[in-house]
Amino acid sequence: MSTLEGLSEKIFLDRYARKNAEASQAQPGDTVLVLVKDDLAFPVKEAGQILARRGDEVDVKMRSGDVITTTIAKLTHTLERTPDEMWDRLAAAMSSVEASDVQQQWQDRFRYILDDWKLVPGGRIAAGAGASDELTLFNCYVIPSPHDSRGGIMATLTEMTEIMARGGGVGINLSSLRPKRTVVVGVNGSSSGAVSWGGLFSYTTGLIEQGGSRRGALMLMINDWHPDVLEFITVKQTMGKITNANLSVCVSDAFMEAVKQDGDWELVFPDTTDAEYDELWNGDLEAWRKLGKPVNVHSVVKAREIWHTIIESAWKSAEPGVVFMERYNNMSNSWYFNPIICTNPCGEQGLPAWGVCNLSAINLSKFYDEERDDVAWDELAKVTRWSVRFLDNVIDRTPYHFEENEANQKKERRIGLGSMGLAELMIKLKVRYGSPESLQFLDKLYGFIAKEAYLASAEIAGEKGSFEAFDEELFLQSGFMKNMIAEFPEVEAAIRATGMRNVTVITQAPTGSTGTMVGTSTGIEPYFAFKYFRQSRLGYDEQYVPIAQQWLDEHPGEELPDYFVTAMSLTAEDHIRVQAAIQRWVDSSISKTANCPNDFTVEETEKLYELAYELGCKGVTIYRDGSRDVQVLSTTEKSDKSNEGNKAETNLVSTTNHTTEPAVQTTGAMDAGGNVLPAVSQADRQYKRRPQVLHGATYRMNTPLGMAYITINDLDHVPSEIFLIVGKAGSDVFAMAEALGRVCSLFLRYGDHGNKVQLLIKHLKGIGGTGAIGFGQNRVESIADAVAKALELHLQAKEHASSVELPGHFLAEDTVAPAGETAEAYAATPESVDLCPSCGSAALINIEGCKQCSSCGYSKCN
Repeated sequence: MSTLEGLSEKIFLDRYARKNAEASQAQPGDTVLVLVKDDLAFPVKEAGQILARRGDEVDVKMRSGDVITTTIAKLTHTLERTPDEMWDRLAAAMSSVEASDVQQQWQDRFRYILDDWKLVPGGRIAAGAGASDELTLFNCYVIPSPHDSRGGIMATLTEMTEIMARGGGVGINLSSLRPKRTVVVGVNGSSSGAVSWGGLFSYTTGLIEQGGSRRGALMLMINDWHPDVLEFITVKQTMGKITNANLSVCVSDAFMEAVKQDGDWELVFPDTTDAEYDELWNGDLEAWRKLGKPVNVHSVVKAREIWHTIIESAWKSAEPGVVFMERYNNMSNSWYFNPIICTNPCGEQGLPAWGVCNLSAINLSKFYDEERDDVAWDELAKVTRWSVRFLDNVIDRTPYHFEENEANQKKERRIGLGSMGLAELMIKLKVRYGSPESLQFLDKLYGFIAKEAYLASAEIAGEKGSFEAFDEELFLQSGFMKNMIAEFPEVEAAIRATGMRNVTVITQAPTGSTGTMVGTSTGIEPYFAFKYFRQSRLGYDEQYVPIAQQWLDEHPGEELPDYFVTAMSLTAEDHIRVQAAIQRWVDSSISKTANCPNDFTVEETEKLYELAYELGCKGVTIYRDGSRDVQVLSTTEKSDKSNEGNKAETNLVSTTNHTTEPAVQTTGAMDAGGNVLPAVSQADRQYKRRPQVLHGATYRMNTPLGMAYITINDLDHVPSEIFLIVGKAGSDVFAMAEALGRVCSLFLRYGDHGNKVQLLIKHLKGIGGTGAIGFGQNRVESIADAVAKALELHLQAKEHASSVELPGHFLAEDTVAPAGETAEAYAATPESVDLCPSCGSAALINIEGCKQCSSCGYSKCN
């Protein structure tokens, strides 16, 4: 592994190898990355070696063998060409804080654990240690909730920007900010709300992403009691409001109990007119109440309404995640002096205000003892113990750009040792990921790692001292430590004898880039697939999993055994049970995604979230395949946008679990779930012309934007035309509805009609806007959702060849409007509203000759 190839080399050179700040110094023979496609969203870089230079023009021999001519400006010039050079740099940097008489000993030990990727340092450590005095070596930051003032919000923005610019990811809890429409006495106005300020933080994160080589990473959270929680949950359903942040809701045990009991839930906020509000309020509602300060109830809703909104939103777009924050604090070793208020962007590291954490991962794939067909336990123990010291030294080696970060980290010395390569190790051991056998194995494996890590931290404390806030009795009372010392009494004995160097030791981070660079499974996840395509800022790359390819090469004509599992071949429950088994031995938290198939239902999603809570997880995130427009990983090759005319797109279908056939070429497009659609003949592609007369039915449906009249006409007994009327003629809603009807009609008159109708229903159904109307099967999320439901009813009516009893407010009518009324006038009900051009909400109404938005206050006179 001292040399890397393909994407592994590109990741190493781009992100972790030491760079030459002056690319103009690049000379023939130097290794470089070349920007071969200059695209802001998806650039492409390739590795190569300079052959010749003529001023600012250079000839580069690419790894493919091709020679290209480019300019110095498009080169990334690296001073390190192989991992060996990086390992030497990191070992020297981390040992430099040791006493001079043992410094060489620890440099050799650190070099040993780094060699061959036994320990893979976190990205910030790999990029910055020994290379720059500006780059932070910490991956994770949580800054205090913004002070509820313009100056406080701007101060938070500055702090966030400074951290991101130096490579750190940031978490912010927005619960300190007053809710929407709350009176702001000082300016004689009202607040735009916590979510709107989250949009500011998100926007700024996007600017940092565009301006630097490493994107900004942001987590935004809000507590379950905040009056803006429902807006926060659904904000990503409105395009453009928050696009550069991950979202999670902090959920309490009391809230979950209210969900179980179908109880009421108060949405509250401190009385902002209190004389000491500006001085004392920091987002901690419990502390505010303990001071005897007043709290205003803004509304009372059913807890299940909030819970179901979370579930539906997560089902639609994989967000928001949920963090069981009260449980997190009860389990936290810092419970008695530093409450957790938010997590880092990937959710694995809960932190207090000004908290930081440095990450590295043990590569478990390197700890398979082939002779004994078992884990190399002794070697794993040694690497674990030395890795704890490596990470503890990062705390003293990193530059601190905020005094508050340094003070907090020296007070608690939080580190996060995790793992990668778990799936590869389990395949080598022939243990099926997610099986009952695997849960027992995981308990043993991660219990062993936790024990060794805690013993190492206690040993360092005996030599260098405990973290400043260490209190032996209180520390041992945390929920995590009670579990630890019940299983491993030797840990309690060590802590009582020498203390504890670090408040937390274990974190399971995602390790997406570093795991891909090393060539093993990332984090604690199973392989996404054994052949897949990966989109990153380095380009679009086809990836193979070596261990699966090796098995197939050694067993030609055979299928992969059942212990070769992928993320999508497991049930969502398998994912959650694995997470819970590992969480038992993780004092921080876990980055883990429960992958679900495209047809996973909202009800199944709800059961999954509740299972995670019951099993003791600290949080839960799901991803339903195809629920986002852009995926980083996919099992099918994206189509080439350069294809022209009616030329059939060619897609490469990947070899996945239980399949040994080579990848095949298929002609025909793919649906949203990645399924190949039947090829269509040239004749079928032609547009079906509309005859003079068509017959159909009109469906009257109430939508969040007013009553909709949806006319569906048939051609050759198949739906082929849709007329859609919503709102008053001349309104934006009317125009958009008419456009949707026209596009749907155009779509339905091409190709195979049976497929087209079902495909149209699939893509329109469930699309949500700023609100919904109705309940159960009568619930309509948007105009598009109403069209899908009307098509379903239309097909049901045709199937039964008679009238269908329509549920609730779904009423089928003749295609002719009542006598004396135009269809437009008939559709213009008092409930009809228009879309606000400022905030996008369906809240624009005519008042006193002007259009006014009841959501954001936008106004425009007619």
